[in-house]
Formats: sequence, structure tokens, C-alpha cells
Amino acid sequence: MRGIIRVIAALLGLSAVVTGVWALVAPGSFSAAVNFPEHRHFVHDVGAFQLGIGATLLLALIWADGLAVALAGYLVGAVAHTASHIMDRDLGGATGQTALIAVFALVAAGALMLRWRELGSVLGRVEPDAAPPWAGFTRQKTVALTSYRRDGTPVATPVSIAVAGERAYVRSFERAWKTRRIGANPAVTVAASTGRGRPTGPALPATARRLTGAEYAAAARALRRKYPLLHGMLVPLAHRLGRRRTGRTVHFELRAD
Repeated sequence: MRGIIRVIAALLGLSAVVTGVWALVAPGSFSAAVNFPEHRHFVHDVGAFQLGIGATLLLALIWADGLAVALAGYLVGAVAHTASHIMDRDLGGATGQTALIAVFALVAAGALMLRWRELGSVLGRVEPDAAPPWAGFTRQKTVALTSYRRDGTPVATPVSIAVAGERAYVRSFERAWKTRRIGANPAVTVAASTGRGRPTGPALPATARRLTGAEYAAAARALRRKYPLLHGMLVPLAHRLGRRRTGRTVHFELRAD
């Protein structure tokens, strides 16, 4: 049943986006299709509102936070509404109205940015019942994963992490140096970090295990739910395009020592 609801929401969202773009780009064609007298600005406004509705429905499929979804949907509609007032300034309206709508859009953008930071820059779905060693990593966007060369030299790499109960998951590709290092020595440490991999918290010792089969799929699903755009689309696409050079995607389970 949940799958059917998501499909319906996706179809409704796409329909609203298509309708919105149509009304904004070709108001005359839209008016003729719905058999109403053409009024360019009002049709443009309809398009703006439809874009906002469509964005809200589509983002609700991948973002877990309702407030962020609402703010983002409002922002899309407000930006399009501002654009429609600018496009139609020759038809009437006041500059103050356009400025006020633009201010509302900026306020929504600021609120969305604050909410994004409040959520640790993670808008996807996270595990609510993480075990104590991993609880601090639930909303952590990037971690420094340290693996060891054969001579014991530590090498830290920034990676995404998804937590599920007593384990955490990270992703790499087959020919990456960290994959080779972990294959030779599964002992690793994990620390919260900046996007560039500079540690911002204490290191947690862990043991890595390469996954296959159902466990592999579970790791991919956890990463995709937490990072719907990054690990749902961009990283898999990059891995697929670079497969000849990098090899296949690999997933590791991390267990705290």
C-alpha cells in the first residue's frame, strides 16, 4: 500500500510541475486548452502555484522533514510568482507588490537554510534507534574514515555514512585505495568531519566487513534513504559511468569495537 501511495504522489507531483511549466511558458495555449478567456498574468500565477504544489509533493517523497518540505515548496512557488510579476510588469501591478513577494521568497529561503543546518545538513530519512556507539553519527553528513596501509600508516578519507541499529554503512568502489586497505586490514576508525574530511570529533574504532547479497542491498538502501540525491542518483551514476576505471560499487558494514 505504501508503494502505491508513493506512486500516486509522484504522478500528482509530476502532473503539477508539467502544468505549472506549461502555464508559465505558454499561457495562451494553456488558456485555450482549459477553455477559459486568456489573462496572461493570472495564468502565470496559476503556473507558479502549480510548481509550488508539484515541488512539495515530489520533495515529500525523498525528504523526511515536513517543515523543510513545506518551506521548499513555498520557496519554489514564491520564486515562480516573483518571476511572473516581473514578466508581466507591462500589464499592471506595482513594484512594491513584486518586491514584497521577492522578500517572502528570501525569508523562506533563509528559513529553509536554517532548518537544513538544524538537521545537520541531512534531509533524508535516518535510523531513529541507533545503538549508543553510533548515535552521534545518525545525522552526521560526512565522516573521516581512517584505514591503514600495510606498514600501519593511517589514511583518512571523507565518506558518507548511514547508521542502522548497531552497525553503520559506507560506500566505496572496487579499485579505491581504501577498499584495498580495508581488504588487507579491516580495522578502521570513524570520526565526524567536515566535507573535506577534517575531523571535528573523537575517533571511534570499528571493524569493517565487505557486504554482498541482501546485506549489500540493505546498505545501499540505507544510504539512499539518508542521501536521496547524492546516493540515490549522483554517486550511483558516477560509479556506473566510471566503472571501467574504478570497478563496481562496494559497501562496507562497520561494527564498533
